[in-house]
Amino acid sequence: MKWVFPGKVGGAGGGGEGKAVVFKSKLKWVGLFGLVLSAFSLFTHFLLARYTDGFAVSEYKSSVTIFSWRPIFENADLSTATALYRRLWGPVRRLESIHPYANPRGNYAAPASQTNGFVFVRIRGGFHEIRNSICDVVVVARLLNATLVIPEIQSTTSSKGISTQFKSFAYLYSEDHFMAALAEDIRIIKTLPKDLKGARRKKEIPSFKVPNSASPYFYLHHVLPVLSRHSVVELVVPDGGCLQALLPPHLEEYQRLRCRVAFHALKFRDEVQELSTKILYRLRASGRPFIAYDPGMTRDALAYYGCAELFQDVHTELIQHKRAWMIKRGIVKGNLSVDSAEQRLKGLCPLMPEEIGILLCAYGYSWDTIIYVSGGEVFGGQKKLIPLHAMFENVVDRTSLSMPWELNVMYGREANLVDKYPKTSPPPKEEKKPDAWKMSGPRPRPLPPPPARAKYPYNIEGWWGWVAESDNEPESTVMELRTNAHKLLWEAIDYIICVEADVFIPGFDRDGKGFPNFASLVMGHRLHQLANSKTFRINRKEIAKLLEEVGDNFYQANHTWITSVRRHLRRDLVDGLADELSRSKPLSFLSFPVPECSCLRGEPSEVSVSLNDSSSSAHSLLHNVLGAMQHCPSWMDADVASSPKDKESEQDDVEEDEPDLPGSALLFRQSAVNNESGVELSGKEETQMEDQEELEGGER
Repeated sequence: MKWVFPGKVGGAGGGGEGKAVVFKSKLKWVGLFGLVLSAFSLFTHFLLARYTDGFAVSEYKSSVTIFSWRPIFENADLSTATALYRRLWGPVRRLESIHPYANPRGNYAAPASQTNGFVFVRIRGGFHEIRNSICDVVVVARLLNATLVIPEIQSTTSSKGISTQFKSFAYLYSEDHFMAALAEDIRIIKTLPKDLKGARRKKEIPSFKVPNSASPYFYLHHVLPVLSRHSVVELVVPDGGCLQALLPPHLEEYQRLRCRVAFHALKFRDEVQELSTKILYRLRASGRPFIAYDPGMTRDALAYYGCAELFQDVHTELIQHKRAWMIKRGIVKGNLSVDSAEQRLKGLCPLMPEEIGILLCAYGYSWDTIIYVSGGEVFGGQKKLIPLHAMFENVVDRTSLSMPWELNVMYGREANLVDKYPKTSPPPKEEKKPDAWKMSGPRPRPLPPPPARAKYPYNIEGWWGWVAESDNEPESTVMELRTNAHKLLWEAIDYIICVEADVFIPGFDRDGKGFPNFASLVMGHRLHQLANSKTFRINRKEIAKLLEEVGDNFYQANHTWITSVRRHLRRDLVDGLADELSRSKPLSFLSFPVPECSCLRGEPSEVSVSLNDSSSSAHSLLHNVLGAMQHCPSWMDADVASSPKDKESEQDDVEEDEPDLPGSALLFRQSAVNNESGVELSGKEETQMEDQEELEGGER
């Protein structure tokens, strides 16, 4: 085929048309070049916004990032020299002398070259249960003088049908670091020898389903004889924690071994550490401190304690269904219907996000405070976090501080799995009309009812739609099982960020079995790593009474009520340790690893751990425990900066007596505060009142 140009056919006129075609094609190339240049410029801008140092991009209101969160601050600079800043973000001075020290003390022999055999462990549970159990099995292996095979971990739900990578220790933690860190404590191998692998597949090795909080006597008199005969035993840990939290005094070194496992040997794998570091950098890029908040609102915990009526929607029915399941299996002893209001006043229910927001506002945190919400599950969904978002502008979580591809890198390469249910819904069956209908007379006649809409699994009203259709909860799909496995990684990220946060506040500290939960582990880690970090150990019973006093007038609270909330929160920074010691430590050692894994720095006369003047056994026990704590080695005391004692006490008095600004105590930046009689307080009277209250209820 031969092309003919218009210029040759149409003479002069044709030549003009050819030039027009050429001109139009040049415009297209120019436009394409402009689009490419614009795309390259936009891409370069994103890279600069992503990798430029945070201090170089100081104006966050106009900066562009590739993340969904853009922080908004009222003031560009946050002064760190004020008394208000020290009260909101500063360390707890009464606990500054406590420092981590989990090294062996006294006679602690190295692991024997000849062991009694191999201990293989399968751990089942959530994040905090797995972490507790790993620390326990290391101590058990040391107690039995056995070689520990790196444990196999599983998610809370059944893992049938999903990849075996979700069961491996390396999915969550670094195996090499775990083995190297504990080389001087026990012998660890990655897998069983080949002959024992075959015996395990044939189920020929002895197995023990270990009860929760088993005693050392159980292992020495029941497990050890079997281990000596067969050279291998399998331990199945179903509920998290296979050794009692409080060991006899002669086993104190085993408590320190627990600390070395939890705080030194259990290092998350590199991908988790890297993403957590990135999120921490993005949180701190503005140069401002942040609060980490763990709601603790899981379906299991709400069902265990009977807190269903806090929701008043379909989630109430879901919680009641779970509670009925727990009662049937003996996990819960009690009635199905429980007065949730009474449970809340007893401090047995989580504080709702709205209540946490009100407490933070009352304590003095401004509306532009950065709050990181942790937790693999917030039961009730984002709807329950709406009030918290309304009070604080910068409420974020891991999804708003990371990109989907970053999470995919952390998950790793995953095989395509086949779901239990078909992805394509089967066509609804056509209902056959009876012969009488076909043979009926001509119209008019009543129309038949429309055919019922086809109902398929998980497609009725949502994932919870089965509640209205059946008493039995449907089996989890393969993708739901995979999501449950991913929750371990989500909580690992949240764990790192909560431990490193400037302030941590828990909404609840119990799980669905009555044991310390994720928040308790975080508080224990913060107590060990940096005891003077600001960690609110809330007395929910007292706070519930305070919240009940104002009722529906949360947002018009008077000055007296606000000061009472501040006094309680400030006092619980230290007094809350007494509750943790009496309630949490007997159930989980990692929730309160003091004094076994800590020491006191400085001279004895300079150590100040002040408690309320109370005769309660818990406070006296805490005073005795902290008072009997050993002093740190001399090489640690050499780092303590010497300063005159009178100067320190003078500074403490200044910090406690310094009042806030007149408007800092008000919720939602109100212009005035009224007392109980409705009389407006002047700025001077307000300052005097707060001075007196700071003197009476300063930091303990």
